[in-house]
Amino acid sequence: MRRLLVVALLALALPASASAHATLTRTEPHFGTRVERSPKLVRLYFDQTVDVLPNAIQVFDAKGKLVSGRALASSDGRKVDTPVSRLPRGGYTVRWRALSADGHVVSGVYTFGVRAAAPPASEAFGAGGPTTSEHLVRWLYFLALALLAGGLGFRLLIVRGPLGEAAQRRFYQLVGLGVVGALEVGIVAFALRAEDALQLPFVNFLYGDLSPFAKTRFGYAFVAMTLGYALVAALVFLAWLTDRERLLWPAFLLALGFASGLSLSGHSAADAGSSWVSELADWLHLSAAALWVGGLVQLAFVIWPLEPGLRRRAFLRFSRLATVLIVVLLGAGTYLSILRLPHLSDLWAQGYGRVLLVKLGLVSLALAWGAAHHFLVRPKLERGAPLFAGLPRSLAGESAVGMAILLVAAVLVDSKPPPRPVQAPLNAASQQR
Repeated sequence: MRRLLVVALLALALPASASAHATLTRTEPHFGTRVERSPKLVRLYFDQTVDVLPNAIQVFDAKGKLVSGRALASSDGRKVDTPVSRLPRGGYTVRWRALSADGHVVSGVYTFGVRAAAPPASEAFGAGGPTTSEHLVRWLYFLALALLAGGLGFRLLIVRGPLGEAAQRRFYQLVGLGVVGALEVGIVAFALRAEDALQLPFVNFLYGDLSPFAKTRFGYAFVAMTLGYALVAALVFLAWLTDRERLLWPAFLLALGFASGLSLSGHSAADAGSSWVSELADWLHLSAAALWVGGLVQLAFVIWPLEPGLRRRAFLRFSRLATVLIVVLLGAGTYLSILRLPHLSDLWAQGYGRVLLVKLGLVSLALAWGAAHHFLVRPKLERGAPLFAGLPRSLAGESAVGMAILLVAAVLVDSKPPPRPVQAPLNAASQQR
């Protein structure tokens, strides 16, 4: 109780203290915009007086060359200007920092373009590529989606009936872990991506301006998915609290639906050659993987140890569903691989292709494992043969392989596919003839 009181007091105190620092209200040029003429200066507007630090505003071109001069504050201290040299066509990064009245250093980054599209804030000059921490967080996010969507799908599509008290409790524990993970890990993923773009020490990052980053495709997806999974969490909690399992249906559909945010903000939506078909294929690929891995976890750790009477029926039903999921997984994955790798040699010549090869190897292992269950174990169980003593360990092993596939998929999502070949214009080709 004492800990809860401390947390509550901190929650009340922190917003009040954070609201005192200066906030950037407007910029010239505006962030994320394209201007047709080179600006003579970059100007920042704040809602209160700020002290100008050395190099308060720095403007860089795409190659990292500094193109700005010394920053100066206005007489009231609410505007900060820096002159810039004549800027050629291209994208530019503005990095700024100032000292607000409460003593906190406020800072941020944004981009604009001169006669060209502004680069995304996540690709601002100085931002690095995905780190090992981001790979790990992405993997945890995939696992959370599998526990959530796969667990709900298994309960609604496979079991479809009452469970014992112990099995019901473990089911809600696993699904609850998934929905909490989708919320909390999602926030960590957004913070890591923003911190990489801002390139700030953690203390200064707490007072960083995240608005340019939040307005990227990834930022919009993060906001929508966070709100969506908060609603899913509420539905799952109400279903557990009131024993009304029909509430799990909207939770299941929303969990799958909001997973599309990853497809709408990733390679399938942003890279060359992307379309609604690639976005749909990516969502189907992710959804099938989540249902498969999450279903295996439920079968291995809920039904098998706690519901002996449901083992045979649950295994046979899940085996049929897994066949459909694997077909979807392979079909969508093959399409996306062909789309992202223009040449077969890219599989071993490009970093993205080499990671994909590792994933294909693990998928092949999982397919062989699942095929053994489907073609060897399932027919015997349908004929009434006794359950194999080693089947629980085999199911747990297949679950572990599925989780390893999600780990490689996390690295693959953060990797950059090779550029697509540029086709020569038709008129140029005709002139060469």
